[in-house]
Amino acid sequence: MIVTNLHKEPIALDTVLHRDMRLKNDLNAIPRLAPFTSFVVSISEFGDTALSFPILFVRSAPDALGKDTVAPVAVFGLKPGENLFAIDGKWDGGYVPAMLRAYPFTMARIEGSDRWAMVFDNTWEGMSRTEGVPLFNEKGEASELLNGVHKFVQELETDLERTRQFCAALLEMKLLKPMRFDATLATGEALSVDGFMTVDEEAVSKLPDAQIATMYRNGMLSLLGIHSASLNNMRRLLDRRVQQSIAAAKA
Repeated sequence: MIVTNLHKEPIALDTVLHRDMRLKNDLNAIPRLAPFTSFVVSISEFGDTALSFPILFVRSAPDALGKDTVAPVAVFGLKPGENLFAIDGKWDGGYVPAMLRAYPFTMARIEGSDRWAMVFDNTWEGMSRTEGVPLFNEKGEASELLNGVHKFVQELETDLERTRQFCAALLEMKLLKPMRFDATLATGEALSVDGFMTVDEEAVSKLPDAQIATMYRNGMLSLLGIHSASLNNMRRLLDRRVQQSIAAAKA
């Protein structure tokens, strides 16, 4: 999956064109996440994500058939462009989203095909032809590093597909509703967070027992429970914002 604001110049990895390519994997990719107020996560990340961040849903681009789609995201700030966890190039959160851990690599579907290709962001300064760990060995075969990365992004893409199916089911059953979070700081500043969606508990309560049983067995109820519990982190985001404002004022 390509995130356009992260993978700014995605290029398919080619065993010939990029045979001498190396990765300076000691570089820190956290600054790339700094402008993101929220970032996509997969359903297998819900448990870890919910310990630190609210998990909400956002509308995404329509699918190939023109149907509406949504995606789950971890929320890092309370206003556009604000990330309360990316501080001075370091990450002050308890969890780093899998897609950022895979950066600069990801998977992308080959246009007009059902096949997928491994791609990398050509703007990442960690990609080099002279420094770092080789992506290919002398025979042109994938190195141990590249094999490990390839396995990781393949598994992530599989999980993202499961996430798309989960979200499609939520839309089909009409179990999401718009969310709004309002707060007033001690300074008198009013904050209003919207543009996200959350589970509609009332709609869930009205589902037939048979459907509830199915959702219990396939794990959907568990995921919705984690999502709901993560909403407590909205208040923690507000507390973090206040603390950072006080620290900035003292500085």
